[in-house]
Amino acid sequence: MEGLDATERYEKTLDGPTPSLLTIVLDTNPHAWAYLANTLPLSKAIANLLVFVNAHLAINSANQVAVIASHSHQATWLYPTPRPSGKRAKTNGHADGDVDMTDGSNASGTSIDDANKYRPFRTVETEIMTNLRALMSKTSESHLQSTTTTLIAGALTTALAYIAKATLKSAPTSTDAHVIAVPTTATESQHTRTMLTSRILVLSVSGDLASQYIPVMNAIFAAQRQHIPVDILKLAGDTIFLQQACDATGGIYLEPSAPQGLLQYLMMAFLPDNTARQHLVLPSAGEVDFRAACFCHRKVVDVGYVCSVCLSIFCEPLADQTCLTCGTKLAVSSTIGKVPALIPRKRKKRKRVAGDATPSATPAGGGTPIGVHGGTPAP
Repeated sequence: MEGLDATERYEKTLDGPTPSLLTIVLDTNPHAWAYLANTLPLSKAIANLLVFVNAHLAINSANQVAVIASHSHQATWLYPTPRPSGKRAKTNGHADGDVDMTDGSNASGTSIDDANKYRPFRTVETEIMTNLRALMSKTSESHLQSTTTTLIAGALTTALAYIAKATLKSAPTSTDAHVIAVPTTATESQHTRTMLTSRILVLSVSGDLASQYIPVMNAIFAAQRQHIPVDILKLAGDTIFLQQACDATGGIYLEPSAPQGLLQYLMMAFLPDNTARQHLVLPSAGEVDFRAACFCHRKVVDVGYVCSVCLSIFCEPLADQTCLTCGTKLAVSSTIGKVPALIPRKRKKRKRVAGDATPSATPAGGGTPIGVHGGTPAP
């Protein structure tokens, strides 16, 4: 019957677990990794990260992964590799269109087709290592001398944009014939397909992120609005604002005491997705540092001055009393910074109840209380 009218008489649905998108932001700051060279070299960290990525992909065939490098002067993709929008460029090709065959090995000598390795694992490993080597080779001395921190704000923004695009591509549609078979109503088709769950994992080794306070907080608020958890694995450095991102988005914050066991921390704490975490006891970050950075000198402050219009934070009173962000003329009180004078509290008089012969309390320096004797005031 199906061969006659070319219609399918059965439903195709996703019975497996919910697909998950894991976006990893890898801090590749050369200054920070040089400091960790004796305890955890970058090569060993990459090897542990690849095992963690393969485990994430092995849990569900529909799982996705993306890796972004947060470098000292740029935020670039490690996986997937951006493809040109036009026609695919010919690589290793001749003018006649023939392609060189190099015995299944690339220019670096590593095997492209390994029969003992799962093809998706090999693809992820090859692209990450190739793009990372290209990134390190393009890093010059001028880039290293210009800054000692990393562009974590740009990496978080790129990750959020990629997650938004992936979510739109996997959103339920009534015209998806591969997942939905002849739905009766539009509502039924919307609930037949499973949505994509997303999360961000940041491997941080850099500190001094106060100069990126505004873009980092904007990324935190965007992730919080989209219900995207931001997990933080702090290997080195001071990550005050990343700890706030983890607390605001409901992610996991972990500061390992021994960075050598990176793979164990990744597998035990960060491998479960959003669905599995509802049934687990997650590690706690403890006390969260909610300090902010001032908008004038980009330094972390405990107590500061806040503009009443745009809520900009300043570490000291402005010289011309004009907000540097919105330009509003502010009226700063003259008592700021002075210890207020001690004002004595007024003592309340005790109310006299009818029939009570006890005299009321006399304030200090007051006159003689009036007594009551048979209803006639005493002389």
